[in-house]
Amino acid sequence: MRLTTRTSLAMRTLMFCASNPGRIVRKHEIAAACNASENHLAQVIHHLALKGYLHTLRGRSGGLELGRPATGITVGDVFRDFEACLPFSECFGSPEENSCPLAGVCRLQCVLAEALAAFYARLDQTTLADLVDGNTDLQQMLAVA
Repeated sequence: MRLTTRTSLAMRTLMFCASNPGRIVRKHEIAAACNASENHLAQVIHHLALKGYLHTLRGRSGGLELGRPATGITVGDVFRDFEACLPFSECFGSPEENSCPLAGVCRLQCVLAEALAAFYARLDQTTLADLVDGNTDLQQMLAVA
């Protein structure tokens, strides 16, 4: 299993914002600190803003900040918002797209579904604040000069 780059960038962006509370941060600052393309990051920021994780400000003094408290953002929610559009395996997709000859008799899908449920249950227990608060090394790394 591997996370998409979009999900990884989403979490980095949220951690960056949480590490700079009370400050409007800029996309280029996040891109530099997180080793990301500004163009790719712009798409992620747009999606995070649509979902309410970020509040964006346009204009000369614009930028972005968390759209809600870090304690109210769970890792599970972010992962679902970015990963849910991609089925975990072929058999999780629509019947029209499933060409697996074992569909209907394979028990692996049930095992995978249980494993994914456990995975997301664990992520639901972790907030953005849990990742950032007290993590001085991360905060120093992501602090804007």
